[in-house]
Amino acid sequence: MTESLRVLIHGANGRMGQALLRLAGEDAACEIVGAVSRHVDARMAAGIPRFAASELQGVPDFDVAIDFSQPEGFDAILDLCVARGKPLVSGTTGLSAHQFEALDAASVRIATMWASNFSLGVAVLHDLVERASRVLSGWDCDIIEIHHTRKLDAPSGTALTLGHSAGQGGATPHYASIRAGDIVGEHLVQFTSTGERIELIHRATNRDIFAAGALHVARALQARSAGRYRPIDLLD
Repeated sequence: MTESLRVLIHGANGRMGQALLRLAGEDAACEIVGAVSRHVDARMAAGIPRFAASELQGVPDFDVAIDFSQPEGFDAILDLCVARGKPLVSGTTGLSAHQFEALDAASVRIATMWASNFSLGVAVLHDLVERASRVLSGWDCDIIEIHHTRKLDAPSGTALTLGHSAGQGGATPHYASIRAGDIVGEHLVQFTSTGERIELIHRATNRDIFAAGALHVARALQARSAGRYRPIDLLD
């Protein structure tokens, strides 16, 4: 029988951290060995050991760490993974250029994956956008993203990374943002030429898809050698 994947969740009190705790807790193939947050009210909750961020060095052994924290907490979890030789999956946004450089350096020693969006559908969309950009040379490229009214950043992180994929294919993307109602997230990448248009669209209707995607890539990353991976690399 296959052993359970031992998962450390860093940033456990956030929206994504809570979703990860719930979904991983329902998965017989996962064992949550620790949940780390800035502060803890109890040492054990729902059968899961809790640790304050200041106690990170004392967490149990794990197979992979999943990080959805804040930029100020990212360095510590990256250093811990390097010290223990364990993979890191991170969706922490707002990282500095220096932190991305540190992530690249760590990837020489451990398997890492950072993404702005953990939807498996968005991972495929990135690949399609890059391929389309390479083929449709000279076409206009526009990225329209729609989110709920509480989302403050615009364009969204996912729109910007889709723009990076378009740029990798040679396109120059333009962005538009819409904030309306309680829309979880929609991203349209549009390629337009004289007399024709191609639209590539992803719509998210449930936030659990992001936590489920993070768990999926965590399982796949655990078996990989050192390197920096993208979600599309871990779909097989």
